Amino acid sequence: MLILASNSPRRRQLLALGNWMFNVIVADVDETPFPGEKPADYVRRLAEAKARAVVGLARPNHIIVAADTAVVDSDRILGKPADMAEAASMLKQLRGRIHQVHTGIAALRVSDGQLLTDLCVTDVPMRNYSDQEIESYVFSGDPLDKAGAYAIQHAGFKPVEELRGCYASVMGLPLCHLVRVMAKIGVYPSVNLPIACQTMLQYPCPVSRAILRGEQVG
Repeated sequence: MLILASNSPRRRQLLALGNWMFNVIVADVDETPFPGEKPADYVRRLAEAKARAVVGLARPNHIIVAADTAVVDSDRILGKPADMAEAASMLKQLRGRIHQVHTGIAALRVSDGQLLTDLCVTDVPMRNYSDQEIESYVFSGDPLDKAGAYAIQHAGFKPVEELRGCYASVMGLPLCHLVRVMAKIGVYPSVNLPIACQTMLQYPCPVSRAILRGEQVG
């Protein structure tokens, strides 16, 4: 039995592709970055903190899975916009440029406290969408609970063009990274999870094999 330490519907959707039995326990942690903290260190730290935050609510036979995702532009972490004006500002900042999405994951085996982490960094090329498209998307309300003010999978806005990295990581849970972490503690999905991921997302992933070989790809 897995515990997903996240309230994200996108992470629930992705984790379910592995046919794992899991429950959700929401982790309440302070997500404020430390002064001078690098994005990679930030997402790894928060993923670990989320996993450890729910240990007291788990059972000895549970594996806790946690993740944290940050949208990063020129080493600046872009969190969730405070309001519609900030959402529009973020989208204009990212428009027509390449930024990075960092996702840290953690798997904690409750029985012995073993904790493993991993990191996925994906280059994200944003298309040159118009001011009118930004206005319509912001007015929909979708950007207000998204880091960087966008969802890559949004069917109407479609902010990203020609992605060549891990699509699932930009959504919040890099499944190939999760597979290789879980394998180290002897836990495996009952399906071919990379294929299930690509089928659901309709995205022929160019990096999944390299990730499963243990390589760090962008």
